[in-house]
Amino acid sequence: MSLPRPTVTAPISGGDDAQVHEITLDGGGVTLSGLLAQPVSSPRALLVALHGGGMRAGYFHGRADPATSLLSLAASCGYVALALDRPGYGRSASELPEGMSLAEQADCLRAAVTAYRLSRPCGAGVLLVGHSLGGKVALHTAAHWTDGGLLGVDVSGVSDRWAVAPRELAARGERYPHRMHWGPLALYPPGTFRLAGSLVTAIPEREAGEIPDWPDVYPGVARAVRVPVRFTFAEHERWWRSDPRTVRAMTARLGSPVTRSEHLTGAGHNISLGRAARTYHLRVLAFLEECLALAETGAP
Repeated sequence: MSLPRPTVTAPISGGDDAQVHEITLDGGGVTLSGLLAQPVSSPRALLVALHGGGMRAGYFHGRADPATSLLSLAASCGYVALALDRPGYGRSASELPEGMSLAEQADCLRAAVTAYRLSRPCGAGVLLVGHSLGGKVALHTAAHWTDGGLLGVDVSGVSDRWAVAPRELAARGERYPHRMHWGPLALYPPGTFRLAGSLVTAIPEREAGEIPDWPDVYPGVARAVRVPVRFTFAEHERWWRSDPRTVRAMTARLGSPVTRSEHLTGAGHNISLGRAARTYHLRVLAFLEECLALAETGAP
């Protein structure tokens, strides 16, 4: 049975954005939208980026400063970069008004990535990059990945211990306080908050309902992840604990052969839109290079 080919539109704008296109993919019967950047030569690998709660794929293609775009940077370094609107966001929002659970999203996203890989060259494999709720989905996706070719997972904006009181999680599905997501305003380029208005949306009810449960869910998901994993914690992270004891315990729960963790100075929860974005994205790509080297040598 033939699979529907991804639909790619014209570039979303000119200039530095000329290589970034809108795309739709079939996620097992759900049409997912997203953004795609392709290198000028044969790709070395496929980077798949998953945004956090209440955001969209454009989180990884910041418009306030071209230097904040993970998509453009990855393509310039020889990778295909695909940022998807997770199920319940973007094109699929009308089809899934209540969204999906994180585990269901993982199934949908695996199908979409498989459809892309079967239709286009992707290089040596896939790195999943997830932010916040998207990081949880990335780990769920990796935990049940069976098709081969998964190189690793890079997660920011999440640990497994809350740094906030339960009452602060009660407003599920609503926009959370500005300081929690962003931290000090000086961490972001001018124009960030005006331009981010097109990215911000409500969190679908089904994924919002799972928000408090992650500390209980994480151990089971982590044990099933068998590829290298890297965690990044922002200096001004407000949602999650990232003290050394917490980080050691959460990485120890992974079934991964290689784990990495890092604290990024000058960054708030929304790392990829801030002034520290390029530093973070370069380190994501450095981790991808490490994963490629491990895959080539067959090292554990």
